[in-house]
Amino acid sequence: MARYVLSNANRWYVALEQKYGEVASVSAGNRIPAVRMAVRQQWERRERRDKTGSRTFGGWPAGLRKRTSFTLRTYMTGWREQDREPSYGPLFQAALGGRPELFTGGAITAGSTETMIRFAQPHGLAPGQGVRIGNELRFVGAVVDGWTVVLNAPLSRVPEQGAMAGPAVSYRPALELPSVSIFDYWTPVTAVQRVVCGASVNVMRIRINADYHEFEFSGAARDVIDSVSFTSGQGGLTAFPEEPALGEFDYTLVPGNVGQAWLGAPAQRFCTITEAEVVMENDLELRDREFGCEGPQGVWPGVRSVTLDLELYELDDEGTKILYQAARQRSPIGVTFQLGALPGQLFAVYLPGLVPEVPEFDDSENRLRWRFSGSRAQGTVDDEIYIAFA
Repeated sequence: MARYVLSNANRWYVALEQKYGEVASVSAGNRIPAVRMAVRQQWERRERRDKTGSRTFGGWPAGLRKRTSFTLRTYMTGWREQDREPSYGPLFQAALGGRPELFTGGAITAGSTETMIRFAQPHGLAPGQGVRIGNELRFVGAVVDGWTVVLNAPLSRVPEQGAMAGPAVSYRPALELPSVSIFDYWTPVTAVQRVVCGASVNVMRIRINADYHEFEFSGAARDVIDSVSFTSGQGGLTAFPEEPALGEFDYTLVPGNVGQAWLGAPAQRFCTITEAEVVMENDLELRDREFGCEGPQGVWPGVRSVTLDLELYELDDEGTKILYQAARQRSPIGVTFQLGALPGQLFAVYLPGLVPEVPEFDDSENRLRWRFSGSRAQGTVDDEIYIAFA
């Protein structure tokens, strides 16, 4: 007997492709805590101008170019296996381009401060990499020498001698972008199963102070393959891939109000932020106009755009005044958001050179609110945004 398919009887996996449009291999460790995915596929419809002797539409021919787009939202969850990247790491790599950089941690020695960390052994860190110390996740702002780094924002307290810096995995921008395969499996197994292949991230959104911390990725794809109409050769496959055997999965969610915000040059902690969103756009151009091709053969990123929308309550303190002055003078500032407050549940995004726009004053409430809209990050070469998990 046929039965309805429940909308929550759904599991998603994501894996990095070795070649554009060829479906990647997948395992239980690639499962992601997704919230919603929308996939849309359309055929390019050109107007017919032939005279047929009637007013009846004769239909479109087979073989027209396909357009496939996707939007995926995923919650931020705990990161248990800290010797490898999180399950949704391939999506961040597809958005930024840089390969994951793993810092395994190290012992901290005497001479450290809130902003300068000295390790007992060579650290091997580079500017932009994440470092976890206690419950706080920071980025390397500068490397003093092989044993010492300067952090982009101060810690809450000076680490004790012998304290350990924990593992962290970081992502940075790069010139080229890889693609990913997104697997969409349902229960029962007789329902339509799908794979989005050649998925390229054009827009990444990071929301701060939502109900739960969540990330959104959207862009274009090579094709969407399903278990009903599959034919050998699609996505480089000879058979539709079966779902991996279900493994242990961490459903620990991180409340959206938990974290830290550091703004300014030098960085100062702000506790008055009500809403923020970091948006990165890659300005993707599809290679889909060549003669002889039904669908995209690749993607080419343009000029990267990283912007911040920010709302906060005004205080008459020095830090808030410095923020307003930076906007008036068009002076770059550093911006860091740490999401989460426990090891294994930390995420951070760092914009080293954001130029804040002059805020709009919103006096519709009892307290005056400032709204910074479309403030854009700048840099030198692939250094306007860094991301880390710990």
